[in-house]
Amino acid sequence: MADPLFSLDDLEEAARLVHARMPPTPQYPWPLLAEATGAEVWVKHENHTPTGAFKLRGALTFIDWLARTQPDCPGIVTATRGNHGQGQALAARAAGMTAQIYVPEGNSVEKNAAMRAFGADLRIFGADFDTAREEAFRVAETEGLVPVPPFHRELVRGVATYALELFTAQPDLHTVYVPIGCGSGICGTIAARDALGLSTRIVGVVSENADCVLRSMAASDLVETPTAHTFADGLAVRVPVAEAFAIYSAGAERIVSVSDEEIAAAIRLYFRATHNVAEGAGAAPLAALMQEREMMAGRRVGVILCGGNIDSAWFAEVLGGGVPQP
Repeated sequence: MADPLFSLDDLEEAARLVHARMPPTPQYPWPLLAEATGAEVWVKHENHTPTGAFKLRGALTFIDWLARTQPDCPGIVTATRGNHGQGQALAARAAGMTAQIYVPEGNSVEKNAAMRAFGADLRIFGADFDTAREEAFRVAETEGLVPVPPFHRELVRGVATYALELFTAQPDLHTVYVPIGCGSGICGTIAARDALGLSTRIVGVVSENADCVLRSMAASDLVETPTAHTFADGLAVRVPVAEAFAIYSAGAERIVSVSDEEIAAAIRLYFRATHNVAEGAGAAPLAALMQEREMMAGRRVGVILCGGNIDSAWFAEVLGGGVPQP
């Protein structure tokens, strides 16, 4: 086995920093999910953070690192579909920095409103996340702002604290399902597992409509897709992040793709069984478990509910039996 990405001391230090700003999120075994899947299902509730998503953890560690290493930094610029941007805006503004956030056209109305409420200077650019990201990095050079990439060691160290909490509470999980967008979540989960010396299998979950990761795993090289049309906006990435791919291609058990129909069914199941709201990316791990329920029958399984920030109209459509069309 390769050396762990972080030592246990690294992650415990990150947890102290994160927990100074937010409490640990709960992990619960929901009996109605067990009935539906045939497994003992532990849900890690990252929908319970102050921004409703796991990304805040990485923002707290990244902005802390930035304030220590570049104390004269006036502000940051980054691109997002919403959850990363909310976390970065909250953490940057609390540190006295500006936060210029780029989103693509047609982005979630309610995530945009939340980012503005957390203090973001929101800019709309391009047809998808990857185009918005390119513009954010261009602006960083011209305006003297620090670009926050979608993947960075300090982001991963903060995000890994949710897995540290989960594995400390439930160290004998057989498998944990984790959604993959740019990869900080699955890399943080792998890092925490390895730092704790556990044997838990990590399964990455992508949308079949944004499956660059699945294609890249099959090709053993980075493969870009022309589009990423899924209502699970946290999964809507066309280009794998090379640094993340290097970690999860070695540390994940497998990658599973799920359809928008399966994701919508998982959102309904979450609400019916737990009365928690899951956004598309947040429900994708449960959708993958449902797809693999025969394989997982009788096992103790974790699913990462990474966020609950779905627009009201889409949520109503899903609860009515529909599948939103992005």
